Amino acid sequence: MRQAFIALALLAAPAAAGEDPHKLALAAGYKAAFVCSGRWNAGQDDASITRDDLTGIYPEYQPLVGGLKAEVDEGARTVSVRYAPDMPPRIAVWRPLLGCAQLPPGAGAEALAAVPRLVPGLTAPDLVATDAKPWPLGDAGAVQPLKKRKARAALDAAVETAFASDRTTAVIVLKDGKIVAERYRADWTMHTPQRTWSVAKSLTATLVGRAVQKGLVDVALPAPVPAWQQPGDPRAAITWSQLLRMKSGLCTAGPGNRTDEVYLGGAQVAQTAAAMPLEHAPGSHFNYSNNDILLAALALSRTLAKEGGRHAALAFPFTELLWPLGMTRTTPETDWRGDFVLSSQVWMTARDLARLALLYQNGGKVGLGQGGQQLLPPDWPAFVERADGPQPVNRPEGYGAGFWRWGGLGGHDGVSPLPAGTYAMNGNRGQYAVIVPGQNIIVIRRGFDLPSAPFPMTRFAADVVATLRE
Repeated sequence: MRQAFIALALLAAPAAAGEDPHKLALAAGYKAAFVCSGRWNAGQDDASITRDDLTGIYPEYQPLVGGLKAEVDEGARTVSVRYAPDMPPRIAVWRPLLGCAQLPPGAGAEALAAVPRLVPGLTAPDLVATDAKPWPLGDAGAVQPLKKRKARAALDAAVETAFASDRTTAVIVLKDGKIVAERYRADWTMHTPQRTWSVAKSLTATLVGRAVQKGLVDVALPAPVPAWQQPGDPRAAITWSQLLRMKSGLCTAGPGNRTDEVYLGGAQVAQTAAAMPLEHAPGSHFNYSNNDILLAALALSRTLAKEGGRHAALAFPFTELLWPLGMTRTTPETDWRGDFVLSSQVWMTARDLARLALLYQNGGKVGLGQGGQQLLPPDWPAFVERADGPQPVNRPEGYGAGFWRWGGLGGHDGVSPLPAGTYAMNGNRGQYAVIVPGQNIIVIRRGFDLPSAPFPMTRFAADVVATLRE
């Protein structure tokens, strides 16, 4: 049966003929990764994964992924995608808590034993018991609709506009910490996670903030990236803050710094992100960069491992941030050597994203009141929102530290722009959490946007904020 499947898979990929072998390997990795994560992180079926996660993707891979067949092994929790007759298939493997990791091209199933698994002694929370807790640690009492009928109708009408396209999966609006509007696509629920894309960068900044609060990190000091510690390496002077603010000065091979080798190619974070040379003096130039955030996460992992070992580094996101916040359905994924890919590869529900935003609205404390645990330094929300040095060119938004600055954006047709101090978590394909501190408003939107139809989030957020002012 297996030989028949492989033969069928190869015959089903005529588009691959004559293609660059490495591009095919990346396309196969794309399919293996998203089928794996969509299936076991999010519980999606093959049709849903194809419609959402495998449609509207990078154009160089779009025509290839449809002709590459995914072989799913439910028992081993692996997805294999064969792309060449003389090479092993690309393999992604799922693990509890840590989600899916890809093996590099050329690695066969025998390499699966090298992929880190469940952290010893770390037990996932009881979801039934956790869900029963009061919001935001659980789901009980989360929704409290606006009392005024006119205001409620205006807000519902604004939310309705987000679902004009079925590419929107979720919208949540919070006022004073409570959910005043919440809606999902017909096949979605409040417990359905999807990939955050670059919203994960905000999660990285939050994890660094947690380490600062615990006295493990000083963001003004150089980040201890292992590959830069040889005497004379000028990159050793790059600070944590410069990495979080996209001011490392490292070469990125273009704005945005496509990191396909890590995301799709099974490369190691430590192997690739740290390899770039300087092209600007650290702190002197802004360049949006996946690598800067990958390096901040890598430096954090090595700092934590030095304190408590590798398993402590793997456990830290769960025990120190996610679970204390009630984010029990968030899955940060790793590379095949166990380093988190925290610039993009996190799966998170809309409610978990709301919980993360609430941490900032509540001054870094757990919960809604003043008595919760202080997970972040009290000034950390101001730190991530603050502009410090060079800013993006030819973009209306500013950049803080892992967060975008949205104050003043979104006004149209008589609607006031977003208030000063508004900041946001942004991710590819329409992942957003907009925080309006002065008015205690949070606007969440998740989706699977197509490149030709990006969601107008600044306008939408401004419209929602306007309804809550009335």
